Amino acid sequence: MHAFLSLQELELRDVRFDVEIPAGEIDFDGDIKQSSPLRARGVARLLNRSLGEIRVEGDLQVVMDAVCDRCLEAMRFPIEKHFDLVYMPAEEPAAGDEQEAGQAGIEVGYYEGGGLALKEALREVALLALPMRMICGENCKGICAVCGQNRNQRECTCTRQPVDDRWSRLKSFRAEVGPQS
Repeated sequence: MHAFLSLQELELRDVRFDVEIPAGEIDFDGDIKQSSPLRARGVARLLNRSLGEIRVEGDLQVVMDAVCDRCLEAMRFPIEKHFDLVYMPAEEPAAGDEQEAGQAGIEVGYYEGGGLALKEALREVALLALPMRMICGENCKGICAVCGQNRNQRECTCTRQPVDDRWSRLKSFRAEVGPQS
């Protein structure tokens, strides 16, 4: 396994990788956890020797555990993703390179030192593949804002009147002043 993609090795040849990373080996932070081995296959190559640009391209498969943002229940999210990433040295990103890569549909990142940790690149791919909001299903009803009941399991009897508190200060002011004649 190539755990570290070094500039020295990439100067000599492209580096092919075919890895399986067990669950729990990569820290994803927060409520998101890896629940299956992360499998990735691809190739890393040096694009521009003088600039130190590393291109990492391949395919990734993993299943993630998360919490639904609407109902707060545990959910599984499978990821199958083709990735194409360009990493540039953090010290001196070349002007225009990031914009050109972004226009070509390639994600751009930065690395420090003599190369790039493959696990960090794969962690980034998995996180970028997750939706901004984790929802267990389109029909998820969420939880009741009044009593906290998961409305997918049972409807509650709470009344849900939309509250527009933009006028609440005027209501309290009117109560202080009293009724007008």
